[in-house]
Amino acid sequence: MNEVSIIGLDLAKNVFQAHGAEADGSVLIRRKLSRAQLLKFLSEQPPCIVAMEACASAHHWGRAIGCLGHEVRLIPPAYVKPFVKRQKNDTADAEAIAEAASRPTMRFVAVKSEEQQAAMMAYRTRDLLVRQRTQTINALRAHLAEQGFVAPVGPAHVGRLAAVINGDDGALPAAVRDLARLLLDQIAGLSEKVADLDAELRRRASTTVRRLTTIPGIGPITAAAITTFAPPMEIFEKGRDFAARVGLTPRQHSSGGKERLGRTSKMGQRDIRRLLIVGAVAVVRWAARKGAPEGSWLARMLDRKPKMLVAVALANRMARTAWALMRRGEDYRDPAMATA
Repeated sequence: MNEVSIIGLDLAKNVFQAHGAEADGSVLIRRKLSRAQLLKFLSEQPPCIVAMEACASAHHWGRAIGCLGHEVRLIPPAYVKPFVKRQKNDTADAEAIAEAASRPTMRFVAVKSEEQQAAMMAYRTRDLLVRQRTQTINALRAHLAEQGFVAPVGPAHVGRLAAVINGDDGALPAAVRDLARLLLDQIAGLSEKVADLDAELRRRASTTVRRLTTIPGIGPITAAAITTFAPPMEIFEKGRDFAARVGLTPRQHSSGGKERLGRTSKMGQRDIRRLLIVGAVAVVRWAARKGAPEGSWLARMLDRKPKMLVAVALANRMARTAWALMRRGEDYRDPAMATA
C-alpha cells in the first residue's frame, strides 16, 4: 500500500494547499484545505515529514502539527523558489516545498516555542517604539528649525528643544508652542514605554544573556536579540558559520578556482547583524578617542583601515566570540580587545 512520506504545505490565512508524496517522489495527494480542515486532515495521515516555508504563522502551525506526531521542517522561502516549476500558484508552491524539504543538504529553520516568540515580540515592540520616538524627535526638530531653533540629533538633546518650547521669552508663536508640547508629550510617553520594555528584557535575562554582555560592544539588548533570534549554536560547526548566518561574511563571486570576495552578504538575521554593527561602531569610536590597547588587533586595524570597515570586521569577531561563549558556557575572560 502506498504511504505518504512527505507533505509539502503551502500556508495562507484561510486556504492551504497540501502536496503529499512517497519516498521516491511519486505524487499521492494534491488537496486544497480550509483552515478548519488542516489539522483534521493531518491527524488522519501516518507520521511523516510535514514541510512548510518559514513565514508568518509557520511556527504556530509547526507546534500544532508536531503535536500530531509528524516531523516538522521549516524552510527559508529563498531556498524553495528554485524548485518552483514554471507558473507560480499554490499547487506548484506546495510541490516545490515538498521537493526542497526532501533534499539531503537542505537547511531548515528550528520551530520556535511560544516563549521564544513572546521574547521576539517584546524586542520587536521595543524596536518599533524606538523608531516612532526617533521619527517624533526629528519632526519636532524640523518644526523648530523652521522657527530658527536648531538642536543636535538624538534623544539626549530633547531637553534643549523643551527649554525653547517652555521658555517665557515669547520666541515661539503660541500655536507653534502648543503643537510642539503635543510632540514633547508623545516623546516622553514613548521614552517611558521603551524604558519599561528595557527593564522587562533585563528581568528576563538568562545566564547566557549575562555571559554575552561581558563581550565589549554587546549590551543587554544585543545579547537578548542573539539568544532570541539565533538558532541553537550546536548547529554551527565553527564561529564563522554563525557570522555567515547573520550576514557578516564577504559575498563570494568565485569561479574557476579564483576567489573574488565582495562586500558583506547581508543575508540572514538582520536584527542581530544591525545590533552587532552598532555595538562595534561604538567600540571603534571609543578606541579612536581613547586609544586601543597597544599591539591589539583593533589598534593594528585602525592604523591601516577605514573606521567603518574596522567596525564591520569587529562585528564579525563579536559574532564568532558569542558563538564560542555560548557553545563552551564560559565568560569573556579578557575585557580588552584581544590580540590576533
